[in-house]
Amino acid sequence: MDIRAIVAGLCFAFMWSSAFTSARIIVAAAPPLTALSLRFLISGLLGVLIAWMLGQSWRLTRAQWRATIIFGICQNALYLGLNFVAMQTIEASLAAIVASTMPLLVALAGWAFFGERVGTLGMIGLIAGLIGVIIIMGARLQGGIDMMGLGLCVLGVIALTFATMMVRGATSGGNFLMVVGLQMLVGSAVLSVAAAATETIEITWSWQLIAAFAYTTLIPGLAATLVWFWLVNRIGAVKAATFHFLNPFLGVVIAALILGEALGLREMLGVAVIAAGILAVQLSKQARR
Repeated sequence: MDIRAIVAGLCFAFMWSSAFTSARIIVAAAPPLTALSLRFLISGLLGVLIAWMLGQSWRLTRAQWRATIIFGICQNALYLGLNFVAMQTIEASLAAIVASTMPLLVALAGWAFFGERVGTLGMIGLIAGLIGVIIIMGARLQGGIDMMGLGLCVLGVIALTFATMMVRGATSGGNFLMVVGLQMLVGSAVLSVAAAATETIEITWSWQLIAAFAYTTLIPGLAATLVWFWLVNRIGAVKAATFHFLNPFLGVVIAALILGEALGLREMLGVAVIAAGILAVQLSKQARR
């Protein structure tokens, strides 16, 4: 892995982790599903436009359309929609920690339902991730936590895990950015229906809201996707996924610095254990490859 790939991986991890903090700012001032639907509409249109300028086509293969629809619904509408709603009542750091367990859940589901080998190091990583979650949840439950919000985050990461398992390898065949842009438009369409049925548009305008919305639309929403695909094309998906082990740590640190969210010793211990578990699982995958 060269220095450019390392820098790109670090940038991706930072952008992905910062999305929870900007989302927390947005949902405190605007209806979550409406805001997220608008974000996906803008990001999706920009993604499709850039893909078209790069010569990519919206004439996708059947597998790519399948991936586009499944990911558009499960990742963009369910996973992020549930997280946006949840962050009305729970902290961004907790949402980031729950979402960061996705690589562990994917490895666990692959072992449990598809008979994939995990290996000793991978199994240690899964156990470490579980222990880390228990440590954090124990600390948060003592301090008081909205169980409905936590449940929505858990449902969201399960939906993302399902989508990841169902469409692995389905985006092969080129047109990556076009697929991503169309996924966002699918998510926007689904969320707009849910928002119209459940939300009243009441917005508390401020420069913080405008800045957070612009940031989450352009940086985690679009730039992180571009960096991710560049990284995957350069070093491969398995090596690129190793950078996910930084997400729990960066997610809670960014939320603490910008939002002033509390960060206790037990939470930091749990985050470190989860990060180590994710790293162990990814290194186990690399060893098998």
